[in-house]
Amino acid sequence: MNRKIDLVVFDMAGTTVNEDNVVYKILQKTINEAGYNVSLDFVLKHGAGKEKHQAIKDVIAELKTTEEPKYSSEELFKKFKSHLDEAYISLIVKPCNGVEFLFPILRKAGIKIALNTGYNRAVAITLLEKLEWKSGIHYDTLVTASDVKQGRPNPDMIHKAMKELNVDNYQKVLKAGDSIIDIEEGQNALCGITVGVTTGAHSRAQLESANPTYVLDSLLELKDFLV
Repeated sequence: MNRKIDLVVFDMAGTTVNEDNVVYKILQKTINEAGYNVSLDFVLKHGAGKEKHQAIKDVIAELKTTEEPKYSSEELFKKFKSHLDEAYISLIVKPCNGVEFLFPILRKAGIKIALNTGYNRAVAITLLEKLEWKSGIHYDTLVTASDVKQGRPNPDMIHKAMKELNVDNYQKVLKAGDSIIDIEEGQNALCGITVGVTTGAHSRAQLESANPTYVLDSLLELKDFLV
């Protein structure tokens, strides 16, 4: 088959990395400790895929409360990072189903792999170390929210990955993620293919509402039309 994709940009948590939504559970805990009452579904709906300080601000804004906040968003973000550091000491993570089979297939076919994430670089590196994934073996580059000026849905992370991997044609880039904002990021980057996967934050119906090229139940399905 004459493949059309030179680079796949994969989101991490919920897409390639199964960490049981620990980050969003901690976001929920941190926000509720400040006197709010939000569910995990609410946090996922309004915060999934975003840089985490921005996620805190957006979740609180969606509550549309007129009460004076107990803490500033900066203070909540600091508390969130402290809680996350504690959780990561004992956190067990594993690849999402099919990912460890997919990555070597793509790399053998000459398709480059970038990981991108709304986490900062320190958190992303911690996850990769727990998985024992190494640059140049399992993936080709990592781009995080702290590496760019604007996080999702802006396309900065994808554009940075393309530049690092010498990919010039947006139409030969595929973006895959488990949230609406991942799909929007890919669309804003003018990616040739955008994929939503139902392994993480958002449901099939939610993903379909963003009009991706495909919605998949497993990333392993990518091999059927990429190689």
